Amino acid sequence: MARKIRAREVLRLLESGMSRNAIARSQGMSKHSVQAVSEAAEAAGIGWAEAEGMSDAEVYAALFPEKVRDRDVYPDPDWERVHRELARVGVTLKRLHEEYRDEQGSKGEPFMSYDRFCKRYREFTVRKQVVSRVGHRAGRILEVDWAGPTMSLVDPATGEVSKVFLFVACLPFSRLSYVEPTLDMREDTWLRCHVHAFAYTGGSTPCIVPDNLRTGVRAHPREGEVELNEAYREMAAHYGSAVMPARVATPRDKPSAENEVWQAALEIIAALRDEVFTDFNQLKRAVAEKLVYCASE
Repeated sequence: MARKIRAREVLRLLESGMSRNAIARSQGMSKHSVQAVSEAAEAAGIGWAEAEGMSDAEVYAALFPEKVRDRDVYPDPDWERVHRELARVGVTLKRLHEEYRDEQGSKGEPFMSYDRFCKRYREFTVRKQVVSRVGHRAGRILEVDWAGPTMSLVDPATGEVSKVFLFVACLPFSRLSYVEPTLDMREDTWLRCHVHAFAYTGGSTPCIVPDNLRTGVRAHPREGEVELNEAYREMAAHYGSAVMPARVATPRDKPSAENEVWQAALEIIAALRDEVFTDFNQLKRAVAEKLVYCASE
């Protein structure tokens, strides 16, 4: 749920009798956010009568105090020091988070999760206009995306042509890439492709950097928490990874995958352009053969 949700306006519209679905559409927010405001208001005993005389910030603080206290509850480490330490050989963001966690634990103070630690470090690099050192570590990041170009599968009986989509994963340091054709871009397919990519590369990475596609990221506001699909978050946690979506309209956050999309199009789609595929397994084998060839070059 975004931090800047317009809770006061939602309460006003609920009081007017407007349905939750209509509020979500009119305010450009998710039904989940409207539901969250309604439930929080009911739990806090706050209606429009109380909220009318309050500012937007006051209403939000009254309904979601844990969000307002978020930065105070989880104190930041010295990000300047974190950035310097990452320049040293063998130092990773995961190790620095563990040191931060141990230090906070020894003082009996709360500490932020690894996901939040990574996000806050990225915010620091943006704020200071420095280039994050995270992306230059071997085995550190897996950048993932769907390729723009598609392939085709022809039904031999009906002649119907179906689109075949390409999932692309890339390790920025080595440029090792994994490409898998799929018949759809649903969430379960997206997750399965990640599992196959980890198997292909020989292990998981501490960070996964996707684009802001709906199969993985529900919302990525300029301010506030990134909202991931729960299944995607759970899959990443299972592999000990943190999902760090690229900022909207910021290709520098994910340059390797963007380039590998074109590589996939040029080296795989172009190489197979003269072949007609009538069987999906046949197409997968052809892509796999080309993938091995590209990786060995």
